[in-house]
Amino acid sequence: MIDFSITDEQKALRELARDFAKNEMIPKAEHHDHTGEYPKEILKKAFDVGLMNMHIPAEYGGAGLGVLDELIASEELFYGCSGMATAILANNLALAPVLLGADDYVMKKFIQPMTQNFTLAAYAVTEPGAGSDVAGIRTTAKRVGDEYIINGSKMWITNAGHADWFFVLAKTDPNAGHKGMTGFIVDAKTPGIIIGKKEKNMGQRCSDTRGVTFEDVKVPKENMIGKEGEGFKIAMGAFDQTRPAVAIGAVGVARAALDHSIRYANTRNAFGKPISVNQGVSFMIAEMARDIEAGRLLCWQSAWLIDNGFRNTYQASIAKVFCADMAMRVTTDAVQIFGGYGFNEEYPVEKLMRDAKIFQIYEGTSQIQRVIISKFLNDGVGIETPNA
Repeated sequence: MIDFSITDEQKALRELARDFAKNEMIPKAEHHDHTGEYPKEILKKAFDVGLMNMHIPAEYGGAGLGVLDELIASEELFYGCSGMATAILANNLALAPVLLGADDYVMKKFIQPMTQNFTLAAYAVTEPGAGSDVAGIRTTAKRVGDEYIINGSKMWITNAGHADWFFVLAKTDPNAGHKGMTGFIVDAKTPGIIIGKKEKNMGQRCSDTRGVTFEDVKVPKENMIGKEGEGFKIAMGAFDQTRPAVAIGAVGVARAALDHSIRYANTRNAFGKPISVNQGVSFMIAEMARDIEAGRLLCWQSAWLIDNGFRNTYQASIAKVFCADMAMRVTTDAVQIFGGYGFNEEYPVEKLMRDAKIFQIYEGTSQIQRVIISKFLNDGVGIETPNA
């Protein structure tokens, strides 16, 4: 039986996130966009009300929520402000590989305290010369006694300037390709970590994005995630959990653009009547709504699959590419509906258009998602639902 209803607990989570977006994020979104100021106080409030670290298992003091639960909350947060939402939810990206591969020691040392203390983490995989091609990373981790010595540079790392720890992917065997990669938790206070300048990005301006350099950074072998050589597999497995969450973020941004477009079209008059009655505008708005609804369902399907023990790589890539491209199209149409006002910073849709662009780039570009989808189709896998 197919059931698209959500539980009472999920409805309560949605209302919590919706109220938080309305009361804490939206009133301050313009300020943080213009200044680029990191919204740390808003993050602390999100932590206090339970909107951070939702996946930490109950046995370690967390809420133990699933991917679909995260999506329901995330859509509301991204509706409020995608820069703030990215900062709030960056912990989930860093946590994903750790929850997949960490042993009890790492969980108790690094993860369990996050349920009691406000902590920020960062996912340090991308490098200046290795973005979509994760196998092309050059950062190394050399075993010396009971430690690993990490050397290399990472780029475009969200929350890097405020992180308490990093998930770092490095090559422990440079000659073994993707099978020679290993993941580590690295305490941000470790000597040899150099944090770069905050990048000035087109959108999501209050999200803290920086380069990170590791110079002879010593990491205890106990901080390894999984076994040596399992890092690539763990990092890729994490994307199956995080890509649906990024995709739903695009839905949230698009939904905000739709709401602004409806309000503006109903109040802006041209030729003696609201522009919403003109077919050229009304059809644009209808298509926005159509694609937002479709995108949400794709996200929910990919989340449901992984929450129920099925592999969702194919569906997660479809959700990611559809929603990313959809958000760019919807926000561009919103600017068009606003006309000259849409091109002006005093109106909200230009920010949404700038914010939307990154969804086509991070967590795997739209082109990489098409590569993944094509591979599944060429291999004859992924077309049918897993329990068909």
